[in-house]
Amino acid sequence: MADESCGPTPAASEPVKPGTRMVQCVKFGKELPGLDRIPWRGELGKRVYESVSKDAWKLWLEHSKMIMNEYRLNPLDPNSQKIMEEQMEQFFFGEGAKLPEGYVPPKAKG
Repeated sequence: MADESCGPTPAASEPVKPGTRMVQCVKFGKELPGLDRIPWRGELGKRVYESVSKDAWKLWLEHSKMIMNEYRLNPLDPNSQKIMEEQMEQFFFGEGAKLPEGYVPPKAKG
């Protein structure tokens, strides 16, 4: 399953530490700090590790919570894991993750 312990991402204004692994991020279209480790099993996990930044991974984690809740998925269920894998593929490498039918984003507090 997804690994949320990828560590904090430097703010845009902070300099990147020397030796930081950089990737050409597929989500943002620019070079950014990459993940510290492969976040998912199999080929998809390797593709994400090679071409998804920490910032994009944070976006995915937030998006994945919405998917888990809307579809009422169980992270331990193999069928749920398959759905999450398909959604991750779309989020990073497809047309973009499709929101569940009828999904209404929460209203911003303010």
